[in-house]
Amino acid sequence: MRTVVFSVFISANEMLRYYRGTTKTVIVRTEDGLRVGFPAYLLRPHMTHSGVRGRFALQFDQHNRSTGLWRLD
Repeated sequence: MRTVVFSVFISANEMLRYYRGTTKTVIVRTEDGLRVGFPAYLLRPHMTHSGVRGRFALQFDQHNRSTGLWRLD
């Protein structure tokens, strides 16, 4: 399994698009400089009134499918 680390800030207004399903993929730049996309629903447990903010780790399987997302700070 592979794990990448990234920081993200998504405002509450922007996060509503993900929550409603109008936007389905979040694309981030990892700390290693890679561009990675993953399903937006993975961020729902981390949503607050101000949106989503923090440093996260995202784990992928051998087929590059996301298997887990967790907050690091």
